[in-house]
Amino acid sequence: MPHPDGPRLRPPHHRVERRAIAWWMVRAALIPVPTALVTGVLYLLIPPARLVFGPVFLVVALFGLAYLTVMPLWRYRVHRWETTDHAVYTSSGWLWQHWRVAPLSRIQTVDTVRGPLEQLFGLSGIKVTTASASGALIIRGLDRGRAADVVEHLTTATQATTGDAT
Repeated sequence: MPHPDGPRLRPPHHRVERRAIAWWMVRAALIPVPTALVTGVLYLLIPPARLVFGPVFLVVALFGLAYLTVMPLWRYRVHRWETTDHAVYTSSGWLWQHWRVAPLSRIQTVDTVRGPLEQLFGLSGIKVTTASASGALIIRGLDRGRAADVVEHLTTATQATTGDAT
């Protein structure tokens, strides 16, 4: 039953796809893995510079490994989403966590977002632009088919909702 004052901020119900863990891990590896490889090779090839490249390699490798191990699993625990006939709810982040709710009457556009890595993992995202200074609500890590269904639902529901989204 909707709250008399409109949608309330609450935890969303649905998790993102489990494949999002691998997607986040691959994205996160794009900086530390090449950096560790380059510094490791330079350490091996330039003996006089080992005092510099050895510690750099160790720091990049250790922090990179910790980041790749913790971040994707933590984000999977936090990221949630839900759409109802009254609002869109999102929870995202990992160090800085954000809970947002947008009433359907405030939605201006609904877009599908798919980067190259998301396409590789069969994932998609949804960007819900609202009449808010806080910016759009973004739901990443959804199955491609599920994202299309959510976009269709939101488009239909927002057309049926009274208000001018301003």
